[in-house]
Amino acid sequence: MGERAWDKYVEEALSKLISLKLLRSLRPICLPNKQCQQNTEPNEEDYEVFDGMQPWDRSSVEVSISKRTFHKWLHDIPSTGDEIVSRDGGADDKLDNCKHTFKKLLLFSGNDYLGLSSHPTIRKAAAKAAQDHGMGPRGSALICGYTNHHRLLELSLATLKKKEDCLLCPTGFSANMATMVTLGSIASLLAAGGKPLNDEKVAIFSDALNHASIIDGIRLAERQRSVELFIYRHCDMSHLNALLSSCKMKKKVVVTDSLFSMDGDFAPMIELAELRKKHNFLFVIDDAHGTFICGKNGGGVADEFNCERDVDICIGTLSKAAGCHGGFIACSKTVNIEYITLVAAVIVARRETWRRRAIWNRVKEFQALTRISISSPIISIVVGSEEKALQASRQLLKSGFHVTAIRPPTVPSNSCRLRVTLSAAHTADDVKKLATALSPFINFQGNCDHSSTLCSKL
Repeated sequence: MGERAWDKYVEEALSKLISLKLLRSLRPICLPNKQCQQNTEPNEEDYEVFDGMQPWDRSSVEVSISKRTFHKWLHDIPSTGDEIVSRDGGADDKLDNCKHTFKKLLLFSGNDYLGLSSHPTIRKAAAKAAQDHGMGPRGSALICGYTNHHRLLELSLATLKKKEDCLLCPTGFSANMATMVTLGSIASLLAAGGKPLNDEKVAIFSDALNHASIIDGIRLAERQRSVELFIYRHCDMSHLNALLSSCKMKKKVVVTDSLFSMDGDFAPMIELAELRKKHNFLFVIDDAHGTFICGKNGGGVADEFNCERDVDICIGTLSKAAGCHGGFIACSKTVNIEYITLVAAVIVARRETWRRRAIWNRVKEFQALTRISISSPIISIVVGSEEKALQASRQLLKSGFHVTAIRPPTVPSNSCRLRVTLSAAHTADDVKKLATALSPFINFQGNCDHSSTLCSKL
């Protein structure tokens, strides 16, 4: 991206850490196996991939719950899981050890967009990793918990995101927290007295509907009195431009979800890239819901809109479309996951291109059946009141569909909703059945935007 102001800020901050003897480096240990001794990366040809949906894919969307739990959900009674376990720790033979006491559901609430959680190649890689290396990280990443396999995964993700480097984190939530706090710390490091003046602070511009982990990270940075937060109206580039133009602080950061998890709409990436050129801010995206499902090679939303070079920091998670666990921060070299299994997930997700085609076909089919204009596998059906959302969710439960009612504090009290998520493991027939189940109490005809509303029958 060439020499930019933020490159200088980061370099100066690193120099300060070095002078204070606070800079720490990762020291990867090499686990004892042949691959490590040969110092070779995994061969992609060793990972089996498939040309279409296989029987095991359905296990990621076909689930069962006990009938006792089912009835609790129908009456909105909190369920803890105790109802399927007897006091002595075994199964309750009288109720739940019989196949007739379970209710089968079709899952339309998850985030396993590509259905990779049940993929045999990834499961075999997980089993092999546990057999070869045991379980647990041995220690924190800065002590002895960072291995050659972690580094291989970081390099795979950096390549996927077309960035120079990548840092693994325990979760996507912690990746967002770490990024926001780190950016805020730059102001403190560069301030002459350790306490930045107003014009020395970092100005963070955040979309009004950004994920809670972004907001929590900014709030934590605010406690250091090193950042000032500006919230712009959801995807409103005119409002953002006005805020950026009136801000006198030099260190500017714009952070946004790339694909918003509650509304299913995309951030205006092209417009954001243009504003970056105009205002020279650091551009940060949370690509949790876009990684592996958007772009030709699954590189994410920036890949989809061909603006990867305009994104300075890309934060992501491996617990959604990758079907695994953990988070990551992909960025330049200037600016921890536990299992090698994720290397397999990266390779499978990239090579099994039919999964991306399948999920976007499900999006088109749902749109054709319901006439709801949607732009992603996340379908937000706004209800309004909490009671209506719960009632609609119960109606779907009776019909055999697991669709969660989203309520405060996740969304504002006046916008409770059903959040439907599609997966590559769903079939066209699944989508048709869901649309049929929704039709008696959802007004499809009168809505043309990305979210629908419940009709007056509820």
